[in-house]
Amino acid sequence: MQKITPFLWFDTQAEEAANFYVSVFKDSKIDAVTRYPASGAEASGQPEGSVMTVVFKINGQDFVAINGGAAFHFTEAVSFVVNCDTQAEIDYFWEKLSDGGEKSVCGWLKDKYGLSWQITPTAMEEWIGGDDAAQTERVMKVMMQMTKLDMAALKQAYDQE
Repeated sequence: MQKITPFLWFDTQAEEAANFYVSVFKDSKIDAVTRYPASGAEASGQPEGSVMTVVFKINGQDFVAINGGAAFHFTEAVSFVVNCDTQAEIDYFWEKLSDGGEKSVCGWLKDKYGLSWQITPTAMEEWIGGDDAAQTERVMKVMMQMTKLDMAALKQAYDQE
């Protein structure tokens, strides 16, 4: 078992969301589904026998989704970064994860469950993390004009002299 596991709170869509995520990412699966017993259902407001938690893996990373009721909602304060090696990967994850959700700026989106994702080129760390402040500024300026990130345009900004 991994040391830290993201635990995602849903109203009633934990199983639906977990199935969606494992359909989007390769090498992903549902590991376990637990259901509310009579005592837990009463305390949570969820129906007895309904899904309580779903344990699932995305590319080897463990997650748990819980149906905890409508008390809490996702915000952009927590997001998941999907590092992509190609523009085709960016395009794929951007379209799949934003379907029914909201597209934002700089590679950010919210999926149909309200969970925030950043669809980012793997090379972005190199492009904005170097010692050349002018280079970083060029890449950031180009990125700030984008919704879905365009690797070619970002690389061009990085390579400019």
